[in-house]
Amino acid sequence: MREKSPTWIAAAMIALGSMLPAAATAQTAFPAPIETSIAQALPRMLAWRRDFHQNPELSYEEVRTARIVARHLRSLRLDEVRTGVAQTGVVGVLRGGRPGPVIALRADMDALPVTEEVDLPFASRVRGTYNGQPVGIMHACGHDTHVAILMAAASVLAARREDLAGTIIFVFQPSEEGAPAGGLGGARRMLAENLFGDLAPEAIFGLHAWPGPSGTVTISPGPFMAGADQLTIIVNGRQTHGAQPHRGIDPVVVSAQIISALQTIPSRQMDAVRSPVIVTIGSIHGGVRYNIIPDRVELQGTIRYLNPDTREDLYARIRRTAEQIAASAGATVEVSIQNNAIPVVNPPEPTARAGAALARALGAENVLSDQPNMVAEDFAFFQQAVPGVFFYYGVNPPGVSPAEAAPNHSPRFFVHEPAMETALRAMLAVALERVGGAGASGQP
Repeated sequence: MREKSPTWIAAAMIALGSMLPAAATAQTAFPAPIETSIAQALPRMLAWRRDFHQNPELSYEEVRTARIVARHLRSLRLDEVRTGVAQTGVVGVLRGGRPGPVIALRADMDALPVTEEVDLPFASRVRGTYNGQPVGIMHACGHDTHVAILMAAASVLAARREDLAGTIIFVFQPSEEGAPAGGLGGARRMLAENLFGDLAPEAIFGLHAWPGPSGTVTISPGPFMAGADQLTIIVNGRQTHGAQPHRGIDPVVVSAQIISALQTIPSRQMDAVRSPVIVTIGSIHGGVRYNIIPDRVELQGTIRYLNPDTREDLYARIRRTAEQIAASAGATVEVSIQNNAIPVVNPPEPTARAGAALARALGAENVLSDQPNMVAEDFAFFQQAVPGVFFYYGVNPPGVSPAEAAPNHSPRFFVHEPAMETALRAMLAVALERVGGAGASGQP
C-alpha cells in the first residue's frame, strides 16, 4: 500500500477549511486559548480521519497509521514518543509545566475485514487477506475517528503544556478487534510490554464511536460492555456418499443440531437478568462437493457475557451440549474457547467525575446513560491495571435513530463527522478535569 504524501494532508486541510461542518456543540466550555486550539485542530482532525478511512489496516498491520501518528506526536515535541509497542502501537508522553497526576488517553487503530458499501469520496477500496481469504478492509467500527480525535487532543493539550499540572500518556493501540490464534490482543500485549514504564496513571480514558445521536456521549457506572470469547467447535464424523448416509457419520447434521441446541443455553439454562449471555455461530465450514458427506465440519462463533462469574459455567454448558449431541450420533467434537475480552466495568467514583466534566463541557442534556451492551472492548484489560472510564460518542446524522443507523461492523457503518468535535471536546474535558491546572481547566 502506497502512503499518501504529507502534501495530501495539507491539501485536504485547505479544502476542508471551507467545508468544516457546523460545530456539534454550540456553547463555549473551555477558556479562550483552548477554544482557539480546538478550532485550529478541527481541519487537521477531519483530514486525518479521511486519510485513515481511505487507507485502513488490519490488526497488527497498522504500520502506515502508526507512522503518521508517531510523526505527528514528534512534531508536537512531546517528552517521549515510543513506537513498536505491541508491534505497531505508539505511545506519547506529555509532561505539563507543573507537577500533578498522571493520566492516560487511549485510541485503537485497527480496521476490519469488511468491504465498504458507503458512497464516500474517501471510501476504502483496500483489499487484503484475512484467515487466508481475500477480503475488503474498512474502518467499519470508527477506529479511524478514534485515532484522529486523540491526535487532535494531543495537539490541543501540547499547545497548553505550561498550564498543565500533571502528565498525559497518549496510547495508540493496535489490534483491538481480536488477537491472532494463540496470541494476545493489543491491550494485553501493550501491558505485557510495560506500556506505562515508570509512570503510574491514576486513570485511563477511552471512547468509542456508536450509533447514537450526534452531539451526545453515553457514560454509565458499573458493567458497560460484555466479555467476549471466540468459540471453535470441530465436529468429526465419517465421510460417505450422500446417497448412503447410513454408511458414515454426518457431521453436517450433527453441527446443525449443536447450533440449535446452543441457543437453549442463554434462553433456557441461564438467568436472563443476572447472567445475560449470547452464543452466536458466525462461520460454518465443511465439505467440498454436493453429494459427499464430509469427515469434518468447523464452527466458529462468539460467546458474550456481562457477569464474570458466569463464564466458567457457560463454558461447561457449551462443552457438554456439543459433546453429548455428537456422542448421540457416534461423532466426536473438539471444543476450544479463546478469551478475547473481559467485561468493561466503569468504576463508580472515576465515572462520576468524568460524567460531571462531560456535563460541564457538553451540557448535561448531551450526557446520556444506558444499559450495558453485549458488544466487547479490550479496554477492559487496561481497567484491570488502572482505574479506567469508557464512554461512547454518538455518530448518527440528525434525524437518524439508532434503530435506523447501520451498526458497527456493518459495511454501511457511517460517521457523521460533526460528531467528532463532540468527541474531541469530551476527551479534552475528562483530561483537563484531572490535569487542567490554572488557565487550562475544563470549567466553563
